[in-house]
Amino acid sequence: MPTNMPTAVPDVHLTVLLEEAVAALVTDPAGQYVDGTFGRGGHSRHLLEALTPEGRLLGIDKDPRALETAAQLAQEDKRFTVCHGSFIQLAEFLEEKGWAGVNGILLDLGVSSPQLDDASRGFSFMNDGPLDMRMDTSRGISAAEWLAKATEVEISDVLYHLGEERHSRRMARALVKARQEEPITRTSQLAEIIKVANPSWEKHKHPATRAFQAIRIHINRELDDLKDLLDQAMDLLLPGGRLVVISFHSLEDRIVKRFMRDAARGDAHIPHNMPFRQDELNITLKLVGKAVKPSAEEIARNPRSRSAVMRVAEKLNNKN
Repeated sequence: MPTNMPTAVPDVHLTVLLEEAVAALVTDPAGQYVDGTFGRGGHSRHLLEALTPEGRLLGIDKDPRALETAAQLAQEDKRFTVCHGSFIQLAEFLEEKGWAGVNGILLDLGVSSPQLDDASRGFSFMNDGPLDMRMDTSRGISAAEWLAKATEVEISDVLYHLGEERHSRRMARALVKARQEEPITRTSQLAEIIKVANPSWEKHKHPATRAFQAIRIHINRELDDLKDLLDQAMDLLLPGGRLVVISFHSLEDRIVKRFMRDAARGDAHIPHNMPFRQDELNITLKLVGKAVKPSAEEIARNPRSRSAVMRVAEKLNNKN
């Protein structure tokens, strides 16, 4: 039964696809790399182990708690620096550092275990807490503030498009009705309203799972930020530089898959019988291997890794 007191949990995060991501990203150990989602630094620490003394790594994160860990790492290793913000600010951060480009960009999308397990952050329905859901608690509006003002149509659209929730209209009606009686400010309130409004529960899945996921994605502009970064990546990566993205949600993975596929095909709409050379097709990326998923051993060790998918692409030298 939910309680108004958040459960204390250790600030621990098991990094997903650690070895695989670093091996895919680092092509030049003396190069310059970006960990666009620092989290608790699992990937960054392993990346630094793979770099020579000349190598450099920039970590980025929205979460003030993550920045505390990143600042400590920056003190320990002078090859590492950190910036507070979104990875869509990468071009700005690189300009500040005087980097002309990078040899690799890593994105580990979604929320980290410490964020999910900390009831005060409001990401999870498992423990009661304030309905916040912001990755960056220093700016933007909380989920509670959004739910208090959004129209029924807006709520329904978010649940349907970002959570793939087929009962989105029914849930939106229930939320609007409930907030007329009292403000929805706690995760337990939201979970209960959604649970009652959901007429068909999925086996082994909490009935509010999709709704919580959708609202979190909306509050943090997760899909919009991902699209913006992918568009920037072509300008920020050096020739031969790699883009490595780990997704945990089908919508994220679909965006990444399509982006990499289209960049690797170039102007694929041109008829095959037309006399165009390969370098005239505007192909900017080449795919590196197939999609990578966690091993059975990793999933047994960290069940939250089971939905992870990693995709890798390398920027081509357009002069070739």
